[in-house]
Amino acid sequence: MTVVLPTVTRAEVVDRPLDVNEHADLVSHVAAGAVVTFAGVVRNHDGGRDVTALDYSGHPTADRIIREVAEAVAARAEGVRAIAVSHRIGQLRIGDTALACAVAADHRQQAFQVCAELVDEVKRLLPIWKHQLFTDGTDEWTNCP
Repeated sequence: MTVVLPTVTRAEVVDRPLDVNEHADLVSHVAAGAVVTFAGVVRNHDGGRDVTALDYSGHPTADRIIREVAEAVAARAEGVRAIAVSHRIGQLRIGDTALACAVAADHRQQAFQVCAELVDEVKRLLPIWKHQLFTDGTDEWTNCP
């Protein structure tokens, strides 16, 4: 039996709006019985405070690191055909997608598991900082990993 490593069809940090459906299209594969997507969306609250907007800043290595993370997750994945992941930087509004992921796998359990692992690893390792603006006029910087 030949082991096929999943293809990483996209792994990038960008300053433009993200489309989860586009990520799903990027991982489409005739052998996949499941495509799982994830959209990390800007919410209107954090830590009991109302959020008006936020700004993500990335380290210059962020694009390389998100690719390395996606490739490492792909190398450990079984039954997965393709992976796509993007993180957005810049100014985002409530409801905007900050993180988009898609995983195509032979079976749903594999797709769900690998998508969750991909999200966790990106959040853990990607050098991104979040500047949140609150309705009371205060703000807060946090390191996302």
